[in-house]
Amino acid sequence: MSEVALIDAGGANLGSVRFALERWGVRVRLVGDAAGLDGVSRVILPGVGAAREGMARLHAQGLVEPLRTMQVPLMGICLGMQLLYEHSEEGAVDCLGILPGVVRHLHPAVGIRVPHMGWNKLLALRESPLMNNVPAGSSAYFVHSYAAAVTADTVAACHHGGLFTAVVQRGNYCGAQFHPERSADTGARILRNFLETAPL
Repeated sequence: MSEVALIDAGGANLGSVRFALERWGVRVRLVGDAAGLDGVSRVILPGVGAAREGMARLHAQGLVEPLRTMQVPLMGICLGMQLLYEHSEEGAVDCLGILPGVVRHLHPAVGIRVPHMGWNKLLALRESPLMNNVPAGSSAYFVHSYAAAVTADTVAACHHGGLFTAVVQRGNYCGAQFHPERSADTGARILRNFLETAPL
């Protein structure tokens, strides 16, 4: 496998994702502009923070159109997944528009805290190479206040005051709302599936 591009969009999880990949012997290329995408085999868009600031950084780096037209598999993580959608309520910002839908704020209720933080079970909704060898009922580690609704692109959902998309895939574009680099064996398996399966 050639290098995996890791987009530096200012996310606090950049280092932990890079460490997880390099620990498995993956060659990682830290990318901050469109030229950095040349010749890579996979692209990962991590992110922690706000959607408006994340999109502003991608625009400033000249990465919006290249990401929209990627010919290799791309995975968004946490905010990076949310930025794949058309729009986010967080900052009322238009996102990459690769996936249809709007990312909306989670609603707190009795026993439901926002942000949603901690381990929660994944509910597989359809087959995808991303979920190969992931046992039913596996849990992942979440930290987020916004989420995308369940659609035909949803591979796995999670319940926190209602169902939301936890894993998504449309063609070569996919994403995880949780942090696979912090989700033990479940996260490691999903990341490895993304890296090793071609095409998605």
